[in-house]
Amino acid sequence: MDDYCYFSARVKIGFCSHIGNNCSIGGGPERLFSLGDFSSLSAGVKVWCSSNDFTNDLITIVPSAVSDIGENPITGDVVFENYTGVGANSVIMPDNIIPEGTTIGALSYVPTHFSFEPWTVYAGTPIRRVAPRNRDRVLAQVALIQQRLNERSKKS
Repeated sequence: MDDYCYFSARVKIGFCSHIGNNCSIGGGPERLFSLGDFSSLSAGVKVWCSSNDFTNDLITIVPSAVSDIGENPITGDVVFENYTGVGANSVIMPDNIIPEGTTIGALSYVPTHFSFEPWTVYAGTPIRRVAPRNRDRVLAQVALIQQRLNERSKKS
């Protein structure tokens, strides 16, 4: 995890994973952000596990004395499975599961409940499928990392 990252949700980070500088993960303690093994968020990525409903609700912080005004926030965990990655300055909205091997290009916007396919590259605003991802090559790289780490631990 690099400098100047902000977290306001529960966080689970997998093995050999990385969160670049200036990333924000928001949503409150009742929401989960999970980053799988061998996965990465590039600098400036914003992941929201909770958001106001900009179409239907007042967009402000409601004073505690007025408690319930009928707000309907958009909420949901954001889970990145293994071997996933997100390019710099992308925005991921609540309630998304990014399946194994999926990557998201820089400056992309992922709306709530977006439907991804595993081992696929996505990019854009609005986000769209760009290309298949080379599963065999990625998994070979993972195997090589694991092999070298095992060799290194035997020397210790």
